[in-house]
Amino acid sequence: MDAEVTRVNGPLVEMVGLRGAAMNDVVELGSAALPGEIVALEGETAAVQAYEYTGGLAPGAAGGTTGRALSAPLGPHLLGGVFDGLLRPLGDAGVRLDPATRTLRADMPGAEYWPIRKPRPYAERLDADTPLHTGQRVIDLLFPVPRGGTVAVPGGFGTGKTMLLQQVAKWCDADVIVYVGCGERGNEMADVLAELAELDDPRTGGRLADRTVVIANTSNMPMMAREAGVHSGVTVAEYFRDQGKGAVVIADSTSRWAEALREFASRAGELPGEEGYPAALPSALAAFYERAGRVRTRGGADGSVTIIGAVSPPGGDMTEPVTAYTERFVRARWSLDKDLAYSRHYPAVSWSGSFARDVPVLARSHAAAGDPEWARRRSRTASLLAEADRLTALAELVGTSTLPGTERVMLLAGRLLREGVLQQSALSPHDASCSPERTAALADAVIAVVDRCRDLVSAGGDVAAVEDLDYSPLVRAREEARTVTDVQARRDAILSRLGSLP
Repeated sequence: MDAEVTRVNGPLVEMVGLRGAAMNDVVELGSAALPGEIVALEGETAAVQAYEYTGGLAPGAAGGTTGRALSAPLGPHLLGGVFDGLLRPLGDAGVRLDPATRTLRADMPGAEYWPIRKPRPYAERLDADTPLHTGQRVIDLLFPVPRGGTVAVPGGFGTGKTMLLQQVAKWCDADVIVYVGCGERGNEMADVLAELAELDDPRTGGRLADRTVVIANTSNMPMMAREAGVHSGVTVAEYFRDQGKGAVVIADSTSRWAEALREFASRAGELPGEEGYPAALPSALAAFYERAGRVRTRGGADGSVTIIGAVSPPGGDMTEPVTAYTERFVRARWSLDKDLAYSRHYPAVSWSGSFARDVPVLARSHAAAGDPEWARRRSRTASLLAEADRLTALAELVGTSTLPGTERVMLLAGRLLREGVLQQSALSPHDASCSPERTAALADAVIAVVDRCRDLVSAGGDVAAVEDLDYSPLVRAREEARTVTDVQARRDAILSRLGSLP
């Protein structure tokens, strides 16, 4: 090592004498061989971002380049393991480590190294037209995502982002889950690991953790490891995609990743952009989400990478840069609403503030799979919710009793949809996840009841009697009814009671 450190500013280390070095090369710093990555070269001076705590590293310390880009060790050992942002095992991950460097031994069978910032190649990009079933009704019914799609999940503090993403990780029908904890609290990551270890996989009968890769970079870990962690996560997903599997990357949260970029850019003296973020933030976000997609691999298999990224806007400000830029590059947004969250409506996904751009193509997929009514059901549910929201604002001004009977039925429709379909209990063994068939049955049951109520009131029926009817069996069907037949039986019972009203 003939290079030496000339300046240390937190994770930013400047060096001179790195002959033959190139951008993104891995550098070893000081006697402890702390890992770093070259992020800028100017003459004989290299700027290096360190991925470990740099306390004790001082000017004059020796260093040298390894001659290779920052790479992730990929192999079957990843499944069921917990790693840091550089894919180094945390704790006992069941793999062999070099005792000196804590990296994987080079002779590990089946392992390969791949640069984390370089997308893995494929033969052909395919249309993302197959739905990813998440088990969460509000998502699968209103804001679906295809295999190979991209989703942003913005929401302020306390709106349930982490809980929603954990539910998706547990219950979606992906082959492999890559969960990237990026700058979140350590107790939340501990909860994720504990639950994954306890849950059975409904698809295989084994442990859910056995098809999960966890990359943990909590808030007390080195800042710049967060930046590498999201790239490592996508690289792992691409590795399993190339084996013909459907992989889902869950990044919680990309805001912490962006904050790491901002802090490092400030230390490096880069010209700040909006709110101090680096000017290259949009490009970094675009490069991250661009690695999602459904492809035909070079081996002829069909694989996909779906990316779901949480965004934590400060103060719930949806116009801040990370949220605004992210929405440019994703195909769906599951926006979390604080009013829903504070009223204990889970998941707190706002039906007015969310969107899904792949609905038309997924409607065709559902029709081909035997559910031609999916598009009509979604459209009707969305229109009823929108009308109920409009009338709720009006009723708060003039009072519900002053509204025409048909509009009061619309308010009832909104309540039944919210409580009987969209709300879901993560703690219920029967309601934590919902199959597409049962989701369809619940929505159809509420729509059928609403239509009967509207017809009765339009024909001169007593709207007060309609409002006062006990709809709780229909609302409780989401937790109590085990099958589609059970849901339909409850629907028929309510319809029969409506038929006997004056």
